Amino acid sequence: IIAASAGTTNDILSRHLAQQLTERWGKQVIVDNRPGAGATIAADVAAKAAPDGYTLHITQVASFAAAVTLYRKLAYDPIKDFAPITLYAETPLMLVAHPSMPPASLREFIDFAKKRPGAINFASASSGTASHLTTELLNHVAGLKLAHVPYKGAGAAMLALISGEAQFSSIPIPIALPQVKAGKVKVYAVTSKRRFPGAPDIPTAAEAGLPGFESTAWFGMSAPSRTPTDLISRLNREIVEILRAPAIRDWMLAQGAEPSPSTPEEYAAHIKSEIAKWKKVIEVSGARVD
Repeated sequence: IIAASAGTTNDILSRHLAQQLTERWGKQVIVDNRPGAGATIAADVAAKAAPDGYTLHITQVASFAAAVTLYRKLAYDPIKDFAPITLYAETPLMLVAHPSMPPASLREFIDFAKKRPGAINFASASSGTASHLTTELLNHVAGLKLAHVPYKGAGAAMLALISGEAQFSSIPIPIALPQVKAGKVKVYAVTSKRRFPGAPDIPTAAEAGLPGFESTAWFGMSAPSRTPTDLISRLNREIVEILRAPAIRDWMLAQGAEPSPSTPEEYAAHIKSEIAKWKKVIEVSGARVD
């Protein structure tokens, strides 16, 4: 399984799936980390792999949905160069702030930020990641001008927020929740449609004063294009069975993710809709990577 940086949600989910598939098949499934460039390096490696069913790729919003618009020249095509297997998991983000920030709620934060255009920095896990795009979506929807400061990964972005280098961030739940519980950051909302089961006391952005706001970091499984259809069907069946097991669901919720099994066709449609969604946000923000 070709994955992005070690220690990320992408990597954690990949390693767990590799373990499950190893146990099912009696053959070792390994994770090959290819960090860098918002997970596009990993995607490029996977796109060029032999279409024989022996190489899978854990896909994500940054490298499959955002990269199409962010990069003027992308080395792969998320639609043409991959055979979708299934949507794997969705991870809401948390809208969090440094504890010194005066606003006590999301609505108060929006009012506070509107009066200070360009004066509030937001940390992201790098350009094109879910943490970057979610805050750009917030800028667009709420009429804010939060200033983007990219870091090398969500962990580094969280450290910047804790230290006060940045005042705000949208951070995936697996990274944010432990710091929220420790009182090191202030949380305003989660970005999913409904409250996250692992943190039921935290309101959604819609409940906190921003109706209709939704953004999730998602992950899927794909293979190189031209992988035989029968292999894609088998892989879909095996992975979906894993995702539907109650013990796996409990484990994933504990990691801050929800299993989201689908058919290959449903996942293909999801990728296309996400490309269109984030294209609008990126164009309005003016964000570019190269």
